[in-house]
Amino acid sequence: MSLSPTDVERIAHLARLQLSEAELASYSVQLQAIVTFVDQLQAVDTVGVEPMVHAIELSNVLAADEVREGLSRDLALSNSPDHDDECFRVPAVLG
Repeated sequence: MSLSPTDVERIAHLARLQLSEAELASYSVQLQAIVTFVDQLQAVDTVGVEPMVHAIELSNVLAADEVREGLSRDLALSNSPDHDDECFRVPAVLG
């Protein structure tokens, strides 16, 4: 597939970019190189190759979720500067 400067102008327009003539020429060459490389990748036989996210296998480093008892209400409120029997009390922020 070949990209013309008109194609690059259209892509720039869709991306809401204003390119000078020098930028248009430069980006035309760069985008053509990208398209050529993608064409080379499409020629590779990938039959039987499973898709992957990473080149090396990664494992989850997070600990497993465990159900355990949380803080009691009294313990949670014990370090609060102001509370009633059920809730933390804070100053009103919005009127």
